[in-house]
Amino acid sequence: AICATATHGAATPIDVVKTRVQIDPALAKHSLLQGGRKIVAAEGPRGLLTGFGPTAVGYFVQGGGKFAGYEFWKKKFVDLTGSQEKAVQYRVPIYLGAAAVGEFFADILLTPLEATRIRLVSDRTYATGLVTGFARLAREGGLREMYAGFLPILCKQIPYALGQFTVHEYCNEIVYRNMSEETKRNLSHLQRSGISLGSGVVAGVAAAVLSQPADTLLSQINKGHGPQGSMAYRLITLARQAGFRGLFSGMGPRIYMTAFLVSGQFAIYGQVKHALHAPPGIEIFKE
Repeated sequence: AICATATHGAATPIDVVKTRVQIDPALAKHSLLQGGRKIVAAEGPRGLLTGFGPTAVGYFVQGGGKFAGYEFWKKKFVDLTGSQEKAVQYRVPIYLGAAAVGEFFADILLTPLEATRIRLVSDRTYATGLVTGFARLAREGGLREMYAGFLPILCKQIPYALGQFTVHEYCNEIVYRNMSEETKRNLSHLQRSGISLGSGVVAGVAAAVLSQPADTLLSQINKGHGPQGSMAYRLITLARQAGFRGLFSGMGPRIYMTAFLVSGQFAIYGQVKHALHAPPGIEIFKE
């Protein structure tokens, strides 16, 4: 929870620019810096912090659910294999399954707050902050509108989590596999944190690429774009309208943001576990 809310909160300005690039035609062809300058010129520096409240709170509950859920389901799936050897053999399905299930339950908590955030970012007159924005969304739209973006959030966050955890595990495995046992035993906490941080950067890039199309569609859905009908129909129609290039609009800013988010989350997560003297998670690396 701490690692997710700290990193997502710190990345709010980048997320604001990324979201505006995705939904505002006037900013569609602008880079991260150009878009940021346009927003500051029109709304002042505070414009880059729009949606900070729902971002911090939403990812506090989502991050806690995701990281705890991943550790929990990873252990459950390892136990189901019956042995360490089988767990190593099926480690990729274990990583993918644990990430997907943990993220699913975390997104139930995240969706209403993410819908509030996008409305605040896309329409500065919608509300003054988290409480008033959430209250207006609940009052005017009810559960239907609060969870209108649940399917696209799943389409975005589950690929994100798959890239985040699976690629991070694989990068760690590659690094440690090329070390002798003596070197691994003598690694300091700082060195292990550095390995986790570097693996997190690579995992962040993978997470950004895998989840970018759904992230673009989610911004469009919460802005109210697209035809009436089922969520699947709206998503397919919006995807066709956007085209391949449109689906990856804002990709540059998002890669920077996600690399920062994921690497920062793993670094903070490791530091918090170390400070609390928590036992390390289960490792099923291939030697």
